[in-house]
Amino acid sequence: MGSEWLALLMFVGFFFILLSGYPVAYSFVATALVFGLAGLALGEFNLNRLLLLPNIWFGTMSNFTLLAIPFFVFLGTVFEKSGLAEELLETVGVLLGALRGGLALTVVIVGTLLAATTGVVAATIIVMGLLSLPIMLKYGYDKQLAAGVIVAAGTLAQLIPPSLVLVVLSDQIGVGVGDLFAGALIPGLMLATAYGLYVLVVAWLRPNAAPALPPAARSLKGPELARRVIRSVVAPSFLIFAVLGSIFFGIATPTEAGGIGALGACILAGLTGRLNLKMLKEAANSTARLTALVVNILFCSSLFSLVFDELGGKRLVTDLLVGMGSAQGVIAFMIVANLIIFVLGIFLEFTEIAFIAMPLLAPAAVALNIPLVWFGVVMAINLQTAFISPPVGFSLFYLQSVAPKELSTIEIHKSAIPFVVLQVIVLILVIAFPETVMWLVRVFNQI
Repeated sequence: MGSEWLALLMFVGFFFILLSGYPVAYSFVATALVFGLAGLALGEFNLNRLLLLPNIWFGTMSNFTLLAIPFFVFLGTVFEKSGLAEELLETVGVLLGALRGGLALTVVIVGTLLAATTGVVAATIIVMGLLSLPIMLKYGYDKQLAAGVIVAAGTLAQLIPPSLVLVVLSDQIGVGVGDLFAGALIPGLMLATAYGLYVLVVAWLRPNAAPALPPAARSLKGPELARRVIRSVVAPSFLIFAVLGSIFFGIATPTEAGGIGALGACILAGLTGRLNLKMLKEAANSTARLTALVVNILFCSSLFSLVFDELGGKRLVTDLLVGMGSAQGVIAFMIVANLIIFVLGIFLEFTEIAFIAMPLLAPAAVALNIPLVWFGVVMAINLQTAFISPPVGFSLFYLQSVAPKELSTIEIHKSAIPFVVLQVIVLILVIAFPETVMWLVRVFNQI
């Protein structure tokens, strides 16, 4: 077995360090150093391999696709900090308020639109939790329905383009980010539709769980409402379609489109009188912090990956997964891959999972002739499912941080269960019907 036993111990050791609460980036480095030295002492590690690190890091920093991350984060942060997201939520709420379940349906619609601007789950959930949860509870919504729809709709930012998950996955599995964006669009809309239908069914079966807003709460009318709709709904929607459309139709690269989107968000904030130096500083600071986190993890994971590969770990995992797939069929590999990603997704952030698992799973998918675009989208849906799964899904804690006192932790966790079921149903449909992903990719590639 050679040094492969050491690689297995390295992987196990890495998770023990993670469970101790040590930061992920430095867990990568610590594990790599310890097992690299152990391999060196046993004559199983070639120290010259470390000379490749500068080339790997410079290659990472010259990756034009990764430059899209700060642009898309800045776009979404401007929406949040300027109050554009708040106004969007309020306006759609007024439009749908007369409908039973209208507020919850508003959360789904706005969650979908914000997912296509922010690409960041935490920001979307916190904004909607602060704004819509107190209103839904005030007008008699069922607590678990109100909390669940915010958690689920907010997590759509994991999947709907320009999702940061897809940008990172693109880098890790070697697929064009434009193809991943196109492939994820239909599954993302399938999830949003499933959430909306669930809200309407609950409102129909249990009217008291999702009542309509009283007329007094829908004060905006006539020309004032029309102006608000154009400013708060039409203009941001046009920006979203312009950014994504330029990518899908090959007019601009994702990075170029992200730059245009960031500028467009500033223009919208300026047109509404919300563009100021304080807001720009806050948006820039949030963007810098998140981008630095991603790059830091990426650099540290490169060292881990280099040592793990030199000890034979990648070869062992690939051979194991390919052997399983050839013996039992591709579906066996997909089941195992989904289970791995789901379990990791409960405990780790998407960036960490992408850097840990994707380099191990992607080679096996290639060896089994699995389309990497479809594989990447399936993994993204799985990550979104894990993000809202009790008891430790990250989205649950994002909402808990801003939830009013009358909503307990147990109620928040229970609220996610129906939406986890919906997620799993959509995941199974996408696995069973790959055309839900591949059809749109082919359409845009032929244009």
